[in-house]
Amino acid sequence: MYRADQNRYGSMQYNRCGKSGLKLPAVSLGLWHNFGTTSNFETMKAMCTAAFDSGITHFDLANNYGPVNGAAEENFGRILDWGMRPYRDEMIISTKAGHEMWPGPYGDWGSKKSLVASLDQSLKRMGLEYVDIFYHHRPDPDTPLEETMLALDAIVRSGKALYVGISKYDAQQTDAAMKILRELKTPFIIHQSRYSLFERTIEKNGLKRFAAGNGLGIIAFCPLAQGLLTDKYLHGIPEESRMKKDGRFLKESAITEERLRQIRALNEIAAARGQSLAQMALSWVLRDGEVTSVLIGASRPEQILENVKITGRTDFSADELQALDAICG
Repeated sequence: MYRADQNRYGSMQYNRCGKSGLKLPAVSLGLWHNFGTTSNFETMKAMCTAAFDSGITHFDLANNYGPVNGAAEENFGRILDWGMRPYRDEMIISTKAGHEMWPGPYGDWGSKKSLVASLDQSLKRMGLEYVDIFYHHRPDPDTPLEETMLALDAIVRSGKALYVGISKYDAQQTDAAMKILRELKTPFIIHQSRYSLFERTIEKNGLKRFAAGNGLGIIAFCPLAQGLLTDKYLHGIPEESRMKKDGRFLKESAITEERLRQIRALNEIAAARGQSLAQMALSWVLRDGEVTSVLIGASRPEQILENVKITGRTDFSADELQALDAICG
């Protein structure tokens, strides 16, 4: 039977999520990849236990994570049943709805019908009475924002989620959502945003500054740019890489000579800091305290153990930041 490491809270840093009472670990584990039907269940268990034993209390899912849709939630429910369910109250478990999940007009986007039905299915797959955070996964151009936000509020009031968040909303959309939810006194605490050295849209569109100024937490997904910000591609494209096995999210065309030049230059700065490229890239996301947590994916436990070593190493000198900006443009 699984017994968690007694020293699991000894080194992880926990950051307050916006102005809420909830704290998230600086590093959270995402189950977007490598928890579907094509992945090895023993490896999934090993990754979740390695994460939890390292102080990672937050496990992030979505209804459509797989393949196939729903598989990651089903497998996470199996992992809980295998030995982690006794630690449920020490975990922050999040899921989302808003991308295509099932056929027909109700398996997608942001209607109340879709969100409520999706969360009910997610809870059944994981064997949970509630999730800690429930997100609307992307803005819906057709459903009135009020309907989507009222649905999130009703979900909290029903007891099926403790907090709510949104993902992929821009600054203006986030402001509008916040106005509705604050009037309802809904615990809207977090925005899940794509953010990395190579992807700085939330800086350019003002979302990062808006969230920091309005008590909203940010959790960054794809902080390693789908693996580009690791040493994996320093010398070309390895055959075992995600790019070779599944080109849906990262295509070979992304590895240009200019990108390789940037990756190698970044790796030199990381080495001078005594970090791997991945560790430095994660540290950079957390550098100024405006991002609550960085969301990592993994294909094996060793990656998780390496990434959690960034705790206490998120400070950068002015010269380092200037050099990083010069490289990444």
